[in-house]
Amino acid sequence: MAKKEQDFVKEITPKSEDYSQWYLDVILKTKMVDYSTVKGCMVIRPYGYALWENMQKELDRRFKETGHENAYFPLFIPESLLKKEMEHVEGFAPEVAWVTHGGYEELQERLCVRPTSETIICSMYSDWIQTYRDLPVLTNQWCNVVRWEKSTRPFLRTTEFLWQEGHTAHRNEEDAEEETLKMLNVYADFAENVLAIPVIKGQKTEKERFAGALRTYSIEALMSDGKALQAGTSHNLGEHFAKVFDIQYLDSDNELKYVWQTSWGVSTRMIGAVIMVHGDDRGLKMPPKVAPTQIVVVPIPAKDPELVNSKVDALYNSLKTKFRIKVDDRDGYRPGWKFNEWEMKGVPVRLEIGPKDIEKGQVVAARRDTGEKIFIPEEKLEETLYQLLEDIQKNMYEQAKQFLADNTYVAHNYDELKEIVEEKRGMAKAMVCGDEACEIKVKEETGATIRNIPFEQEDLGEVCAVCGKPKKHMVIFAKSY
Repeated sequence: MAKKEQDFVKEITPKSEDYSQWYLDVILKTKMVDYSTVKGCMVIRPYGYALWENMQKELDRRFKETGHENAYFPLFIPESLLKKEMEHVEGFAPEVAWVTHGGYEELQERLCVRPTSETIICSMYSDWIQTYRDLPVLTNQWCNVVRWEKSTRPFLRTTEFLWQEGHTAHRNEEDAEEETLKMLNVYADFAENVLAIPVIKGQKTEKERFAGALRTYSIEALMSDGKALQAGTSHNLGEHFAKVFDIQYLDSDNELKYVWQTSWGVSTRMIGAVIMVHGDDRGLKMPPKVAPTQIVVVPIPAKDPELVNSKVDALYNSLKTKFRIKVDDRDGYRPGWKFNEWEMKGVPVRLEIGPKDIEKGQVVAARRDTGEKIFIPEEKLEETLYQLLEDIQKNMYEQAKQFLADNTYVAHNYDELKEIVEEKRGMAKAMVCGDEACEIKVKEETGATIRNIPFEQEDLGEVCAVCGKPKKHMVIFAKSY
């Protein structure tokens, strides 16, 4: 076996040595992603895209269960449309990519490559919505977007990325707010129960809200290096876009009224979250509910290979409709090398089958999350695998939840806040007065931002931890991606 193949499963930089290099080693060596010839853009390889597809299926089902329908809108947005809502365009202006020519001809009007789709969708809603009977409009779009980032990292921040963006229209503020919070809860449920990532739900500050929104809400997760990641956002857009794009409806009282709108989205950034929350020095750890491969079967060589192969084929055929399962029967690779490779890829369960196991009527199972080996009677294999995957999913969530708890601190004053941010990894809970000046001061002096104002409030004192004025609410500070 070539040295390159031997090194493939070994050369992962330890997290403690260089976290950024660990991350890049993992995503490249597991063939999740690769760099492209286009600066700032990534190629999502089949293994990484399979994870995205599984995430997409889980989310799409939840969207449809809450009454949403999928649609598709143009990639290009005329400059005049983008400029209609000035706060919105100013928020995205530094990241917008422009198309100025079609072939050899200069365009009469520049086209923006969508950084988000509020404006193009609003232009259509103004035609589609006429009366209260047309409401609510519950639309979702799966697509790509482009934001011209100066500093990029695969999955976490790239010039082009994949996402979904929901866009809805409602009769009044109450319905729009209900929708905004409902979708935030959908994201939180998905993150915690599917991706095994605990999150903090809350409202963004005025400084951090989405450009053009009335209110922005987010779910925030803690990565294993102690930095926060905004895992999903949901926005109550109010009537702002409706007034700009003249989206009015005739209500049942025969009065013309503006609709209330929402938008919400998550992206392939969630893949980065899965990697950083669960991965270790051996590579990925995939939550069973979205793992591209839930179970890999590795045959152990025998003098009578037909005996082992026939048993492996029989077990595979009995399980293939119930689990995402693969058989690694490649020639030229020792079982140990295969074990390491599939561990690095984060497959939740590895099954080993050799002549001694066949003789004993058993299968050896190895858990990726704990490394534990279990001997399973063949007749109980299917039911045991179901339980094993369920246990792994639960254990991964509990481990991540414990990490979040162990790395969340309380700051009663500014010295404590600075010490937590600068010397410890994780999140800092603190009371603040709500003055944006305090928020700016913390960011400028420590690099930390207010991630959100958690829905679950705690009383940690009577004064602002930054300036000492009377407190307004508790917030979460952290450095972030």
